[in-house]
Amino acid sequence: MKKHDLPKTIPVFPLSNFIIFPYTTVPLNIFEPRYIEMINDSMKTNKMIGLIQPKNNNDSLIPGLHKIGCLGKITNFKDTSDGRYMVDLIGITRFEITKEIKNTKPYRICETNYDNFELDLTPEKKKLKFSDLELIFKDLKLLFEKKGYIINWKSLEKQDLNETINALAMASPFSLEEKQILLESKNLEARKDKISEILSTYSFDDFHNTTIQ
Repeated sequence: MKKHDLPKTIPVFPLSNFIIFPYTTVPLNIFEPRYIEMINDSMKTNKMIGLIQPKNNNDSLIPGLHKIGCLGKITNFKDTSDGRYMVDLIGITRFEITKEIKNTKPYRICETNYDNFELDLTPEKKKLKFSDLELIFKDLKLLFEKKGYIINWKSLEKQDLNETINALAMASPFSLEEKQILLESKNLEARKDKISEILSTYSFDDFHNTTIQ
């Protein structure tokens, strides 16, 4: 997709502690009526929605939104017998919210800018050196295990480094703020460094003094 094909306004789906990166795919279970309507409207137009994290302001009925999110396109759609929608969403590019648009819809709509994320549309492909990945993410693997996450590390060997780093960032048990930092990282190298930096803030006991059952 070219930059000029990207929508200037998008419906946004605020999801706490959840991110998606370009060229990664996530399943979504849609059940709230306002987001059912959002998906209906999206399916009638360009099939695109923006995933973005809300800010931690629980005292507000309308939570603030982080400025940076990721535009996704619906690639698979299924409605269930109980009225839910099951959709697959593939990340296209990150975006920056320039302003929120007042509207009569039950969901939120924002004006967006993509100027800072042109590299998302033409990612640099790098061959994965799994030995390097194991070295870099040794502590991340231990954290996944401690939290009870099951990762098929062997399957990651078949992916390029960009896909692997992003998949691990998405699946990680990091906080909302930490995941937002990863999403806003300029490129793959910066995101890899940020993951290592975040991991360094976890205590030694988090990784090495816990028995994994």
